[in-house]
Amino acid sequence: MQVAPAVKRPPSVGFVSLGCSKALVDSERILTQLRAEGYAIAPSYEGADLVVVNTCGFIDAAVAESLDAIGEALAANGRVIVTGCLGVKDDVIKDAHPQVLAVTGPGATHEVMQAVHAALPRPHDPHVDLVPPQGVKLTPRHYAYLKISEGCNHRCTFCIIPSLRGALASRPVAEVMQEAEDLAQAGVKELLIISQDTSAYGADVKYRTGFWQGRPMKTRLTELARALGSLGMWVRLQYVYPYPHVDELIPLMAERKILPYLDVPFQHASPRILKQMKRPASAENNLARIEKWREICPDITLRSTFIVGFPGETEGDFEALLEFLAAAQLDRVGGFTYSPIAGAAANALPDPVPEEVKHERLARLMAVQEAISRAKLQQKVGKTLTVLVDEIQGKQAVARSMADAPEVDGVVYIENGARLKAGEFCEVTVTHAGEHDLRARAAKERKHG
Repeated sequence: MQVAPAVKRPPSVGFVSLGCSKALVDSERILTQLRAEGYAIAPSYEGADLVVVNTCGFIDAAVAESLDAIGEALAANGRVIVTGCLGVKDDVIKDAHPQVLAVTGPGATHEVMQAVHAALPRPHDPHVDLVPPQGVKLTPRHYAYLKISEGCNHRCTFCIIPSLRGALASRPVAEVMQEAEDLAQAGVKELLIISQDTSAYGADVKYRTGFWQGRPMKTRLTELARALGSLGMWVRLQYVYPYPHVDELIPLMAERKILPYLDVPFQHASPRILKQMKRPASAENNLARIEKWREICPDITLRSTFIVGFPGETEGDFEALLEFLAAAQLDRVGGFTYSPIAGAAANALPDPVPEEVKHERLARLMAVQEAISRAKLQQKVGKTLTVLVDEIQGKQAVARSMADAPEVDGVVYIENGARLKAGEFCEVTVTHAGEHDLRARAAKERKHG
């Protein structure tokens, strides 16, 4: 009897992805390349021939988390390649963990693969057909992040992103649209458009003309949003600076070409603090813009983030922020206490705010916003919403409306949603509102958005 030769298993790589959605996209690109070259992706440290850790290095807490993750991977596996934002500080990594195999910076797929090849030779006969056209994704199948550019041209004093990821570098519009089409064909229902500065898309290439489906198309956010809106998915814009041309997007939202949702990180409202932060626009200008946006698209959802306790922030500056919140009536707000970041220009500013004052102000900020959010959500009770189901939990489904981005906003709990499926749209009637979330009952199922 002839014995079949043993099948040699492909080399296996474990993967840890930390940080923001931009880093998540970097992880997806590396995983896609690994699969394209025939590597297997291990579900545990123990089953991996080596481990790649994609790190975050934006604030001290993220640095500590990244160093801990590297240490955990080394302890469990012993062979670790480090990439990501913390990788630009390779001395910090090597001082803490000198046994790592290699260190690369963010967005460095080629360099990561070189390090993998050196430590774990690529399979002799890679099967490119193992990789789906949309690549390997770390999000659920029904939504995906689409990164349209890298880097940033701003020099906000609290931020070190330009030193980590470089200046603005927009992706070619044809490449972006091809990825979006691949995702749509793979069944993605919601596309989240991300970058460091989404509204600056194309500015670095002077909005040059590219081609999509044989037609000329400018490398510019308005044209990109309109084209993406034609693919039949929910299109959600995140990290949008309030430049004048952003006004062109609001009619697209009113017409439901893209979701009526805008994530604009205002960061503060005091003119003095905004100047210290080197942020564009004043609170008065922003309030006028918000009023205009709501005139064009009354049901637009506005999300923003704010920093409290920035160096030199007085009680008067903070009160100006609270007054802005009361006037703006934003739908979603994230708040953070100022945290010094190694290399940030704000570290040199005088009059640091004591930690206890920072946390007291953050609590006051969030209390004001919770009251606004509760009142806004209460107005939705009795209304019918279209939602996208994320998961089933026992007898209820967890979904999101047009007003809810994954991970950062609220959710809609569908009380009679046990028979629904993740990734499908349905109509619900809102029965109860809390501070951030809604409860609802399913009406009739929808096949598309």
